[in-house]
Amino acid sequence: MTDTDWLADVGCGTGRVTAHLHGLGLPAFGVDLSPGMIAMARRDHPGIRFDVGSMTDLDLADSSVTGLVAWFSIIHVPDEEVRAAFHRFRRVLRPEGALLLGFFVGDDSTLRTEGYGGHPMRVYVHRRPVERIAEWLEQAGFRVEVSMLHHPSETVTGGMLIARPRRG
Repeated sequence: MTDTDWLADVGCGTGRVTAHLHGLGLPAFGVDLSPGMIAMARRDHPGIRFDVGSMTDLDLADSSVTGLVAWFSIIHVPDEEVRAAFHRFRRVLRPEGALLLGFFVGDDSTLRTEGYGGHPMRVYVHRRPVERIAEWLEQAGFRVEVSMLHHPSETVTGGMLIARPRRG
């Protein structure tokens, strides 16, 4: 791995996954839309790069990252914008790069008015079928290599996809 083999954690929130990757010795940095989340990430994980930014308008150079993680961050983004984000992900990933997505599986959206710790908020949580996410990735120029389901609780199903940029 060279100095330029960066991993972007897009929708990093408080930086927990970014810090985990960094702790494994990987050159990871985080991007999140919320300045408050980025402030918490910087406070809790000093020495790791965290930037305010949007997954639907990534301010990263073409082919600038070797890996991109969107771990349960697309769940708060409407369908049309997720599809746009996947095109941005493809643009910033190197041809040999990899994308790891985590998301809730289902076919509905619910409004959350209370966050973890009882904090008031107003955000939708979108659940999508694995097949729909895979189709959107294919349309954005990816090929899905791994598709998995996991069940962290009796009422929650999570999906995980690993995809790579399609050649040509």
